[in-house]
Amino acid sequence: MNKRVFLVFLAAAFAIATGLWSLLAPSADLKIDHAQVDEIPVSVFRSESASPGPVIVIAHGFAGSQQLMQPAAMTLAHAGYTAVTFDFAGHGRNARPLSGGIKNHDESARLLGEEIDKMIRFGLTLPGAGPRLGLVGHSMAAILIINSAVRNDAVAGVVAFSNFGSNATASEPRNLLVIDGAWEAAALKNDALRIVAMASGAAPRERVTYGEMARGTARRLAYAEGAEHIGVIYSRDGLTEMRNWMNAVFERAESGAIDARGGGMALLFLGLVALALPLSRLLPALSPLPLGAGPGWRRQWPLTVAPALLTPLILWKAPTDFLPILLGDYLAAHFAVYGALTLLGLWLTKPPGGAGWRIPWRGRLLAALAVLAYYGLGLGLPIDTFVTSIAPSSLRWLLIPALLCCTVIYFLADEWLTSGPGAATGGYVFSKICFVVSLAIAVALNPHKLFFLVIIVPVICLFFAVFGWVSRWTYARTGDPRVAALSNAAALAWAICATFPVVS
Repeated sequence: MNKRVFLVFLAAAFAIATGLWSLLAPSADLKIDHAQVDEIPVSVFRSESASPGPVIVIAHGFAGSQQLMQPAAMTLAHAGYTAVTFDFAGHGRNARPLSGGIKNHDESARLLGEEIDKMIRFGLTLPGAGPRLGLVGHSMAAILIINSAVRNDAVAGVVAFSNFGSNATASEPRNLLVIDGAWEAAALKNDALRIVAMASGAAPRERVTYGEMARGTARRLAYAEGAEHIGVIYSRDGLTEMRNWMNAVFERAESGAIDARGGGMALLFLGLVALALPLSRLLPALSPLPLGAGPGWRRQWPLTVAPALLTPLILWKAPTDFLPILLGDYLAAHFAVYGALTLLGLWLTKPPGGAGWRIPWRGRLLAALAVLAYYGLGLGLPIDTFVTSIAPSSLRWLLIPALLCCTVIYFLADEWLTSGPGAATGGYVFSKICFVVSLAIAVALNPHKLFFLVIIVPVICLFFAVFGWVSRWTYARTGDPRVAALSNAAALAWAICATFPVVS
């Protein structure tokens, strides 16, 4: 291990240790109990040092899980509340599929609403629960909790993160705070303004409370600084507004720590990604000469742009409901068609061949499995603990091979296209930008069906960024771009199957 790699190892170890300490410290004085309410996995957060306070039920958004809402739960628990998180049907570790899906929105909304009602009834049985409780929801769940609160007199106050298209009025639900990220889409922010304007009687101002808390007509709007659609639930600004609103609803003055874990998560995962550099030195050298098409910019750009434009057009009217996983089947089809077009372009312009294709698959597979083990243990376990559930249930395990057949086509084509002695500088980044643009075109062509892909595009970009660094270091050691292609394809197939909602 040379000096540079050793220094990277030390820096990565320090970042990981510091990040873990930062993430684990807030839970030191909390009691966290796990339960099952019918088929719904539930977690209950309480302060160890305070008497049980009012109950707040917290709901996650589309393709999320209860881990995603830990910052809200811990912030409220530190303020003396009893916070309840859970997994919706088809999400996280909830084994019940989500009936209806996109085809029958009313049916899926009914099922999810019933689960919120179950959580309300469960919350009212907990120690310290009063006659009323609070609701907090993000994105998809913001709509659901508002609709549940309108029909349920037991709800005293609501905090809706990134709400859009709900049935809120000037007086229903009781005491509503809407929090949007300052970087959110204008449509969401305008919807929040519309809701609060019904109570203000004029153009509402941010962070001004309108209406009367005692009568249940209080309305407030806040923009969390420096946050977008997902970052808003990690924002110190947004979490502080949430806690203060619930304090006003329940006439309390407790403060406590704000679990704004963004910095700790950044340190932990930057350290884990950096650790891949020294670990890559343990991989075998498979090829004495670097392999790959290495076409240079003149040849690469048409091979990258053409699939980006053609794929959404090919899939525009094609049936893509071939797997019981909401939107994951379309995403898999997009990867497969995009990759097949790239391979076709490579074959038409310069058929792949040579000694590199005759490297024994056994060595390549073993190296890919080693990288995949790093993804699963080094990154997967922390993600499952601190971010969102990626531990597949029995049904989800069965879906991974089908997804892998699609993602592997894309990654084999893309890694081969962007690697090699003559590869274009910046070609890897350009190819990923084109893929994201291709998804944006697909959403524009079919917004009703594919709208939720907009929400997960930032997550896909994060995956591409991590894959980019790991691929670079893996390729530098093995000389074969297909090692990273195989591991990246398996890791993404796993992530899609573990996070996208399972439907019936």
